[in-house]
Amino acid sequence: MAQKAKPIELEVAMVDGIPLNGSWNRMFEPRAISEYDLSVLQEITAIPGAESLANCYQCGKCTAVCPVETAGGDYSPRKVFRRTQLGIDLMDSRDLWLCTTCSNCLRVCPKEVNMIHIMPAVREKAVMDGNAPQELLTAFENTARYGNPLGEPPRKRAEWTKEAGVPVSIMSQRKAPVDVLWFVECYPAYHPRGKDASVALARIFNALQVDFGILGTEEKCSGDSQRMAGEAGLFEMLAEHNIKMLSKYEFNQIVVTDPHAFNAFRHEYPKFGGEWETLHYTQFLATRIPDMVFKTPINRRVTFHDPCYLGRHNGEYEAPRQLLQAIPGLELVEMGRCRENSYCCGGGGGGMWMDSFTSQHLTMRLSERRVLEALEYGAEILAVTCPYEVSRFEDAVKSTGNAGRLAVMDIAELLAQSMDLVPVTV
Repeated sequence: MAQKAKPIELEVAMVDGIPLNGSWNRMFEPRAISEYDLSVLQEITAIPGAESLANCYQCGKCTAVCPVETAGGDYSPRKVFRRTQLGIDLMDSRDLWLCTTCSNCLRVCPKEVNMIHIMPAVREKAVMDGNAPQELLTAFENTARYGNPLGEPPRKRAEWTKEAGVPVSIMSQRKAPVDVLWFVECYPAYHPRGKDASVALARIFNALQVDFGILGTEEKCSGDSQRMAGEAGLFEMLAEHNIKMLSKYEFNQIVVTDPHAFNAFRHEYPKFGGEWETLHYTQFLATRIPDMVFKTPINRRVTFHDPCYLGRHNGEYEAPRQLLQAIPGLELVEMGRCRENSYCCGGGGGGMWMDSFTSQHLTMRLSERRVLEALEYGAEILAVTCPYEVSRFEDAVKSTGNAGRLAVMDIAELLAQSMDLVPVTV
């Protein structure tokens, strides 16, 4: 049964026993606050994982740091709570799909309202009911059918290695242990700009004489973004597959390209028996800086975008900066929103596959806002370390009318260019 809020009577302001007059006092005239229905809030907070939504006490700290709010989305956890409290069904609301799970709200929340748990839990129920944006459902279907959200053939997953120009061992063909098992992921294997970074990284590994191998066609998407978007069942299927494939081989550590895969391997795969030492590629390469031979200076002003899932979710801020600072000629400038307070590219939590949906509810894409911020700080290159970001930011450079003013480069590409392993383009 729905709980009813009790009417609250406010006394008229008095001075020496005399009621105050005027517009200020009319704010305090005795009246009952309208009754409201808490049944929707109770239904949402009864979902396992979504309980902390009830903790919100409307301080508004989350609103100041929510990237969707600052992109003109009229959105924040505080507003999600308030609308749900007033009886708006979150299951049928646009609010359910605008969150990018960036975790900046949780960083500042004094009541630990955890949208990183709330949103996947509620989305899972909505997805089970078939109530999700079509773009997202298409990405889920592609992942289930092909092992990647782009809908690319599994047999082509390792074709990028033909462009590398250096040996890239595929574990099923090598049949011998390696030091590093490189989990490449989907966008670095299929997307044209993702493949550029993969080629650069393969050449860096080769130059450093890293003993590495990849799964190739045996690899499927890590599934972490799908999990955060509400497809827990699909994530479990992907995790079980990847763990089974990895367990066939001997290696000392896993290195991943994608911060989302990094998050999955560190926090989720161990729940299914897949527990290995895992490093993001920037962490791995930062330990090898003394072995890198730089030949060509990168005489450019560069700013770095901290990925949400490498930074706030997993606490790594230094390794990417150490790599950039090692490149001769490069000037590193920090944007105002960086490190713990870094902005979001908009790709997390399934946002990578919902651009058409989210664009209907924002005045500006998050990636566009970030590109403009980079330009405000005089950057000539926006450096990234997440496969989602190169294409998102390059599109944003064009859509904001700044083509030619700002290049978007993966740190692996910048390193490889300075080491003369790939042609210099900046």
